[in-house]
Amino acid sequence: MVPLLFLVATTASSNSSSNGNHTKEGVATTSHHVLPTVLILSLLVLIVALLAWYFLRLRNQRKAAVTTGDKKIPNGILEEQEFGYSTESVYTTVPAEQQTVVLLPRSSSALKTYLPLPVESLEEEYRLRSADDGKLFREEYNSLPGGNAQGTYEEANKENNKEKNRYPNILPYDHSRVVMTQLDGNPCSDYVNASFIDGFTEKNKFIAAQGPKEETVADFWRMIWEQKVVTVVMLTNLKERKEDKCHQYWPDQGCWTYGNVRVAVEDFTVLVDYTIRKFCIQHQTNDTAKTPRLITQLHFTSWPDFGVPFSPIGMLKFLKKVKAVNPPLSGPILVHCSAGVGRTGTFIVIDAMIDMMHAEQKIDVFGFVAKIREQRSQLIQTDMQYSFIYQALLEYYLYGDTELDVSSLEGHLHKLHNTFTDGDRVGLEEEFKKLTNMRIMKENMRTGNLPANMKKNRVLQIIPYDFNRVILSMRRGQEFTDYINASFIDGYRQKDYFIATQGPLSHTVQDFWRMVWEWKCHSIVMLTELQEREQDKCCQYWPAEESATYGDYKVELKGDTLCDTFSLRDLVLTYIPEKQTRAIRHFHFHGWPEIGIPAEGKGMIDIIASVQRQQQQSGNHPIVVHCSAGAGRTGTFISLSNILERVKAEGLLDVFQTVKSLRMQRPHMVQTVEQYDFCYRVVQDFVDIFSDYANFK
Repeated sequence: MVPLLFLVATTASSNSSSNGNHTKEGVATTSHHVLPTVLILSLLVLIVALLAWYFLRLRNQRKAAVTTGDKKIPNGILEEQEFGYSTESVYTTVPAEQQTVVLLPRSSSALKTYLPLPVESLEEEYRLRSADDGKLFREEYNSLPGGNAQGTYEEANKENNKEKNRYPNILPYDHSRVVMTQLDGNPCSDYVNASFIDGFTEKNKFIAAQGPKEETVADFWRMIWEQKVVTVVMLTNLKERKEDKCHQYWPDQGCWTYGNVRVAVEDFTVLVDYTIRKFCIQHQTNDTAKTPRLITQLHFTSWPDFGVPFSPIGMLKFLKKVKAVNPPLSGPILVHCSAGVGRTGTFIVIDAMIDMMHAEQKIDVFGFVAKIREQRSQLIQTDMQYSFIYQALLEYYLYGDTELDVSSLEGHLHKLHNTFTDGDRVGLEEEFKKLTNMRIMKENMRTGNLPANMKKNRVLQIIPYDFNRVILSMRRGQEFTDYINASFIDGYRQKDYFIATQGPLSHTVQDFWRMVWEWKCHSIVMLTELQEREQDKCCQYWPAEESATYGDYKVELKGDTLCDTFSLRDLVLTYIPEKQTRAIRHFHFHGWPEIGIPAEGKGMIDIIASVQRQQQQSGNHPIVVHCSAGAGRTGTFISLSNILERVKAEGLLDVFQTVKSLRMQRPHMVQTVEQYDFCYRVVQDFVDIFSDYANFK
């Protein structure tokens, strides 16, 4: 830096001198004035450069690592959750066994308290605090006390217990730690990195724990047995960004013994946001075994490596499931992430504040976090987690619990289709209006709105969001060839299970087949005719007979069967450069007008069942679904696929949240109130046809 500035100064001096040489007159008389001036200026520049370099170096030395508060990724702000870095903490790169949470001291002058909020002011308060990139949320979060000023960590810091801690500075207080029975007179055998945490009104409702290390798994299960825990909430994945976050403390199948606790796998269910595992555990000592117990582990898998979940919908569904499976009069609910403070604290606070919302029609996030930090320090690690709590509470307040048991569907439909007085249940139009009021995130559509990509969009209002758009491989030397108007959409059990796209245009057919090939799709669902009301709605992208070539792809028609409400085409797709082939099944639904809905629901039930059978046979790769613009009919089909899958698995449905979730992934999914009503009616038809599910619990 210094040599460069000095070079600039001397170059300027040289230029001045050379310019002076163009005239012979006056050179001798002025050179003795110019030279000292140039030397003084050069010296000043050098001094300034040296000072700048010194202060920059000093500043870099004071930083433990780079803070990343302003970097963003699709799932949220780039902030580590367990031993992370934000405006409040920085992550020091050290070997895994030494990773710590580096907590920066907060200014005592900034500390102030925040009063409880009435629920009716929650929406406005959330809007105000989110402004200016969440400035007021940061201020509120930074005003929280870090923990209990009188709290001690004597047991956690004993030499024999230090290795049991995943992070050496995330420790349980002595006064609130979970104390186990001592083994063989060993005074340190009663230690585990876990703390009792109160719920809204219930003392010690939770145990907040670190994710077990390999050497503490036996202690973890012993704690579960001794504290009569029957529900375990896991909020981290075993590895994130190639870093160990938690040792797998359960067997994948069969049974395993950890210390004196035998753990046997009973059942597991994988869903899109979480996995449910059931274990039978039994305590064994000296050839005697105690009565076995059933343990349910609910493992939330959709918390991204950085930041917070994109939407609180999945977390609220998960929390409801936790409440449902945890029986009354059981022991504490065991909650853990990696360190047992960030995501763990977030979950506990959301649970408590929903209880407070019901009991008192107000929330006190600040007061409750301050209270539970007296039991375990640093619960809630980042301001993003703190604001996510408010986001989840606002979601719950605005939309409530819209989940239905199948047996109550008929009565719910009757209420939706009838007008009631003010204050009674909202009608269908009001329910759908809440969906149309959702903000479309135009700032997240930059790629689709690039001039080079605009001509690839059939409808300018329906453009994929950048965070979940389908990305194609870039053609060599051709910019912008990675874009297609298509979005990944989550299924009931699997993320990115669907690809929602528009009907191909004549100049995007090759991109369409490139997408099908590159994402290994075997099923295509078409919900429009090629022409409707004398307007082109979709370019024919398959051969009318035999075969057709689209750029690098050859498509052969092997069979065309007309079923009751849809055509079934068997296609073979060949990638010409590598001479590789793949079988594709094309489901073309008929009888769905551009305006309106199908005359009855049975045809939709049939095509969804056929697609599912094809998926089971071909592997669960993404299903391509399109109508004309890829939103109205496409969204309705995907919504129904997810709703019916849940009805079959759980006997439950949530039309509102299913559609809301889809609209957060692609704009205008399920476009009209008629399509929204059709979702309800098809489920009712399904229940009527398959009466076995009418009383499904």
